[in-house]
Amino acid sequence: MSFKEYKEYLDMYSDWVEGKILTKGNDRIFENTLGLVGEAGEVAEKVKKMLRDKARYSNEDLLNELGDVLFYTTALANIYGGTLKSIIELNMEKLDGRMERGTLRGSGDKR
Repeated sequence: MSFKEYKEYLDMYSDWVEGKILTKGNDRIFENTLGLVGEAGEVAEKVKKMLRDKARYSNEDLLNELGDVLFYTTALANIYGGTLKSIIELNMEKLDGRMERGTLRGSGDKR
C-alpha cells in the first residue's frame, strides 16, 4: 500500500466510524468517552487476568478489544475536528520531539 493509499484508508476509517455513531450532541461526547475508557478497561482486565490467574487469551481476543479502543478514539477525534490520521500524525510529532529532547521518560504534557 502506498503512503497516499494508507492516508486515504485512515480517512475512510474515520468516515466509517461516523456511520456507526448512535448518540448526538453532548450525549455523544459522554458515550464515546465512556466507551473508550470501558474498552481500555477490558484490555487491562484481560492483561490483569493473564498475570494474576494465568488466564489465556488469544491474540485475536486482545486485538478485538484494541479495535474497540481504536473505534472510540477515532469517534472522539472526529468530534474535535480530527481524524485517525491526524491523531497518528500529532502523536508521532509529539513523541519524535520528546525523543529529540531526551524527554520520553518523565511526566507532564509539555516535556
